[in-house]
Amino acid sequence: MSNARRNASENWQNEDLIEKLVVITRTAKVVKGGSRFNFSAIVVVGDGKGRAGYGLGKAKEVPESIRKATDRAKKSMVEVSIKDGRTIHHDMTGKFGSGRVVLRPAAPGTGIIAGGAMRPIFEALGIRDVLAKSIGSSNPHNLIKATFATLLSIRSPEDVAAKRGLPIKRVRS
Repeated sequence: MSNARRNASENWQNEDLIEKLVVITRTAKVVKGGSRFNFSAIVVVGDGKGRAGYGLGKAKEVPESIRKATDRAKKSMVEVSIKDGRTIHHDMTGKFGSGRVVLRPAAPGTGIIAGGAMRPIFEALGIRDVLAKSIGSSNPHNLIKATFATLLSIRSPEDVAAKRGLPIKRVRS
């Protein structure tokens, strides 16, 4: 393992991370002597301050699949812009495969109004007030990927102002 990779893996192992198990699935392979079972797990990991990642792990035992998924989630962590440390900046819609999501900022005290595989993502990110709706497929793989793609496309007013070369006051109005 290279030094940069070793340092990166040590960084996320030392942090205090929130780990959320989204789903465990059992698959069966039929062979001559009967069925062989494997397990796949999806885990979302975040620091509660705007960084999160997801991972998929497959193994013959449940704990091993969860461990693999957690390791992959820690390696795939990304930064998401959060407004006032509690919600998202603006309305967004996103899609991955047949999974579609709609995300809207919410007033303080609203809480996380989201179902299925989206709730653990917001909890791991530290987003406390958000309205989210899944449209179409409820497949957790597609919902997680659609939610992350949508969250990564959100831009803060500061980013928009810098890109346009305008003062922040003009962007917020």
